[in-house]
Amino acid sequence: MNVRRLIPTAALATATVLGVTALSGCSSDAADKNNEGKLDVVASFYPMEFLAKEIGGDDVEVTTLTEPGQEPHDLEISAKQTAQLENADAALFLKGLQPSVDEAIGQSGIKTKIDTASLTSLEKHGTEVGGHAEEHDEHGEGDEHGSEEEHGHEGHTHETPGGKDPHIWLDPVRYAEVAEGVGKAFAKADPDHRATYEKNTAALVKRLKGLDTDFKNGLKNTDGKVFITTHAAFGYLAERYGLTEEAISGLDPESEPSANRVKDLQEMAKADGVTTVFYETLVSDKTAKTLAKDAKLKTAVLDPIEGITDKSKGDDYIEVMRSNLAALQKALGTK
Repeated sequence: MNVRRLIPTAALATATVLGVTALSGCSSDAADKNNEGKLDVVASFYPMEFLAKEIGGDDVEVTTLTEPGQEPHDLEISAKQTAQLENADAALFLKGLQPSVDEAIGQSGIKTKIDTASLTSLEKHGTEVGGHAEEHDEHGEGDEHGSEEEHGHEGHTHETPGGKDPHIWLDPVRYAEVAEGVGKAFAKADPDHRATYEKNTAALVKRLKGLDTDFKNGLKNTDGKVFITTHAAFGYLAERYGLTEEAISGLDPESEPSANRVKDLQEMAKADGVTTVFYETLVSDKTAKTLAKDAKLKTAVLDPIEGITDKSKGDDYIEVMRSNLAALQKALGTK
């Protein structure tokens, strides 16, 4: 597994069979809180919304806390959203990604609190300016580095508790594991619609497995294996498909890279034959385009799918992921 420099040691595979936080022995009246008899679910941001709608179908009413186009890490919960949480049957979130959401859900009286970070294994990905990261073994074990430079920048960091990378939805395999856990949680919260949740979960998992196969086959034979991104959102994806992610910033999408980091990337790009610097749709592309211009590289979009907007290259998670695959194939030179 080629996980170098920016994807240091992948450690601490902390899989739990089903880590649904405070999932009470919900009774069948959970779905009767609203007039339509639907399970009222509040999702923290788009990847959670996608799961809720795909798995819940017509039997859930989904409210999303993060507006389309809003950078999810900057979200501050309003009084109205706090009220929505109090009136919901279930909350679907990824602990550590949005601190204000974590706090609001923790203080709410919601019976079913589904922390998707606990439904799959998480690893530590950060910023290693030079050298090579040690590869992790198949169990995700290895040497851990504790420096601030590797695990993020001082101040706001884009990490789950323990300094782990939260971008699990960009790995279709991990996302499928999360989907299965969410399906079980919905069925427990609303047993009257268990059959529907089980059927929809199976259908979604099948689509995600198909997506995994497409990525695996599509990135198997490429001229290059290294790609540069705005921030370290694609560590799980890189590990899954034998690639190396080099990020301008670390896990925090808004941090400014040092002059040494920019110089290091320019030298690396030349040595490894990198053709493209990828930027995102929800954060500034200024640094990426400056680096690309100075290093005489192309630019393109690699979307971390934290929200769907008119600028997104697809209408939902699956479509944007396929667009990401095409962008990587073009940049890496698919044979």
